[in-house]
Amino acid sequence: MIFALTTHDIDEVIFHVASALEIPVLILALLALALVIFELGSYIVEVAGRRKRRFQSILEGAEHARKAVLAGDRPAAERAVSGVPRSHAMAQTLAFIIAHAQTAEGDHQLNKALADFDFDSQRRLARTRLLVRAGPALGLMGTLIPLSPALTGLANGNTAALSENLRVAFSVTVVGLLIGAVAFGVSLSRDRMYGQDLSDLEYIAAIISDPRRAGEDE
Repeated sequence: MIFALTTHDIDEVIFHVASALEIPVLILALLALALVIFELGSYIVEVAGRRKRRFQSILEGAEHARKAVLAGDRPAAERAVSGVPRSHAMAQTLAFIIAHAQTAEGDHQLNKALADFDFDSQRRLARTRLLVRAGPALGLMGTLIPLSPALTGLANGNTAALSENLRVAFSVTVVGLLIGAVAFGVSLSRDRMYGQDLSDLEYIAAIISDPRRAGEDE
């Protein structure tokens, strides 16, 4: 019968599917390696551009900004906290906080801005978090796929085919593990940095927009 498949037929189909995936897996592994190198470079630039954080300067800047906002001088408030941002996204969010603090809908707008900042941070982290899983997965696939022709070469006494396929298998394993390790380190460090940025923004927003503190200055 046309549709009568044997176990051998199924094995052959699976074998051909796996063999067809070898080149795409190798290409994806190279693309993932290029992406993790790009992310590592971006991370180094981020770290190099960050000045040493001092809570005292954040506290003093927030207090001066609060007084300037209450006095109606928002440009002065922006100048008071100009040294706080450690990224472009943080600077934009801080400018939004200064512009909408102590307004009618200020509390809701500030909460939304802080949530959007956190969401954007998680979006940036998603790329390296994906590579943490994708790198080893591609490495494992790139290891297992060449093993079948390698074993075939061993059975046929073709040591050249065996050596070539094992070389590819082990090389892709190393690349996959490297991708996962670098991506994990970058994700871990960025998660801490972005969490600290959000914490500082929340503190500044709370100081500037607190109506009880506004009454203390009157």
